[in-house]
Amino acid sequence: MEIVNNKIDKFNLRQVILQSPDQLTAGLKLANYTKVKGDFSNIIICGMGGSALPAHILANLDKTKVPIFIHKDYGLSHKADENSLVICISYSGNTEETISGLKDALRKGVKIVGMASGGEIEALCTKNSIPFVKIPSGIQPRYATGYIFSSMAKVLENCELLQKTSMEFGGLAEKLKAVNLSQEKEGISLAKKLFKKIPVVYSSSNLKDVARIWKIKFNENAKIPAFYNYFPELNHNEMVGYAGLKKIGTKNFFAIILQDQKDHPRIKERMELTAKLIKKNGANAQIVKVKEGSDLFKIFSALLLGDWVSYHLALLQKIDPTQVQIVEDFKRLLKK
Repeated sequence: MEIVNNKIDKFNLRQVILQSPDQLTAGLKLANYTKVKGDFSNIIICGMGGSALPAHILANLDKTKVPIFIHKDYGLSHKADENSLVICISYSGNTEETISGLKDALRKGVKIVGMASGGEIEALCTKNSIPFVKIPSGIQPRYATGYIFSSMAKVLENCELLQKTSMEFGGLAEKLKAVNLSQEKEGISLAKKLFKKIPVVYSSSNLKDVARIWKIKFNENAKIPAFYNYFPELNHNEMVGYAGLKKIGTKNFFAIILQDQKDHPRIKERMELTAKLIKKNGANAQIVKVKEGSDLFKIFSALLLGDWVSYHLALLQKIDPTQVQIVEDFKRLLKK
C-alpha cells in the first residue's frame, strides 16, 4: 500500500473512508425510537447534494411498501399530499432548499421527520415537535451516507413502510471492513489510469445510482468534471459522441463501466462492445466488475471503490480531497 501524503489530505479523509462501514450500525441506534404514525401513500425525501445520496440508494433497492419520490428543489414536491411522509435531510441542517421544503410541509400539515447534524432543521423540528434524528457532525455530507441511509431505513421500518432490512447491516459492515483495504488497492490502480482524464461512469440501470455517486465523488474529491449514464439507453444516444473525438483532437475521456455479474447477458454484451468502440475512437475504457454478494453489499462495496479511486486521484493531482471551497464560495455569493 502506498503511503498517504498527509500534507495533501489535511483532514484525514482516508481515515473517514476506512471507518465508514461502521456508520451502518451506528445509524440504526440514532433512529432506534423514531416513529411516525399514519396510513401513508408515499414517501417524499427532501435533500440536496451529499445529504440526498442515501435516498437514491434506498429508492434503488425498491423495498419500500409505497413509492419514494426524491425532491431536490425549493418547496415541496407536487406529489405530496395529506397521506405523505416527508423526510427532510440536511447534513448541516442549514440547506436552504431543504429548509424551504420543511416549512412548506409544516404549512400543509403533512407528517414530517427531520434529519441533520444540527442547524435550522433541528431548531424547526424542536420548535414544532417534529421527530428528529441527529446525525454526528464533523465530516463532509457526502461521507455521512452510512449514517443517513441506516437511520432512514430504521425510521421507515419503524413506520412499517420498509421490508426488514436493518438486520443485514451488522454483517454488511463487517464484510465491507474486510474488503476495504483491497478496494483501496484497486482504487489506486484505477486512479493512476484516470490521471489527467475526464471520467465517464457507466453501469446497468440496476446500478445507475452507484454510477451517479461515483460521478459526484470525482467532482467533489478530485475536483474534476465527470459524467455518468446507464445501459441500454446510452447505446441509443450518448455513445455517438465518441465518434467525433478524433476530429476534435481529444483523448481525455475515460469510461469506467461498472458490471454486475447478474446484469442481463445482453447488457454485459453491450458493455463489452461499447468499451471496444470507445477505444477504437481514441478514448479509453475499462470494465470494473462489482463484487458479488447481496444487493446491499454490491452497492456499498462499489461505493467504497469509488471513494478510493476519487480519493487517490485527488492525491495524484496534489489536491485536498476533503474541501469543497467553490461550493462555500457560491453559498456566500447567494447571500449577498
